[in-house]
Amino acid sequence: MTGNDLKYMINWFAYYTKPFYSMNEEDRKNIVLKVVHTHNVCENIVRIAKRSSLSDNQIRMAEAIALFHDVGRFPQYAAYKTFRDAVSVNHGLLGSKILMKENVLLPLSHDEQQLIIQAVKFHNAFAIPAILNVETVLFLKLIRDADKVDIFRVFIEYYESPQKDRASATAFGVPDTPEYSEVMLSCIIKKQVASYSNIKTENDFKLMKLSWIYDIHFKESIRLMQEKNYINRIINKLPQTDEIAAAMTILKQHISERLSNG
Repeated sequence: MTGNDLKYMINWFAYYTKPFYSMNEEDRKNIVLKVVHTHNVCENIVRIAKRSSLSDNQIRMAEAIALFHDVGRFPQYAAYKTFRDAVSVNHGLLGSKILMKENVLLPLSHDEQQLIIQAVKFHNAFAIPAILNVETVLFLKLIRDADKVDIFRVFIEYYESPQKDRASATAFGVPDTPEYSEVMLSCIIKKQVASYSNIKTENDFKLMKLSWIYDIHFKESIRLMQEKNYINRIINKLPQTDEIAAAMTILKQHISERLSNG
């Protein structure tokens, strides 16, 4: 992939997303949310890739994957007014189909095209599929990390913003009550990634996001989150109970070990 190829794709993304902007204020907020998210993920992935000593071509490939990783979000929202895959469509799969249909990857080699398509298709999977080759797995790890880092930002800004400024599609649609589920807390303690299917309250949702720390692949990704204090800012939004404090101690110890050992 050349620098000109990447510039073409950046221009294509701007052209593709433009018709999804709406005069409706709420719809526009949700579309802007995803455009800004995309650009932030691009910045994140370039930084992580550079710190991982990847080649210039690999860095361009990584940025292209970040650019396209949520391309399925735009028709998803247009059709369903939600970003929840469980009640609409799998946006990763939809994004991979869009890339093939639009022929935006045509200037690239067959192998480069397939790598980007596979990375977009599986970036939102619960776990990286075992069937993928080593190179695709590397890029999947990059995009999943870069994506998670900015998703932390998205939800922190949602929680910290006045109700009127919040993008509605960010909400998970569960009660914002003091309760939380033992199964979600248990995942933090056992160092496991929690499932969306067990979310019953906003606190469960916050615990699920924190459990993503156990699925971060690059030390630089954790550094990015630490620089913005993302983890503590979510922790501070949880009930300050003894059992949550104990679980957060385990989580923070894991973070400390990752930053020390790589």
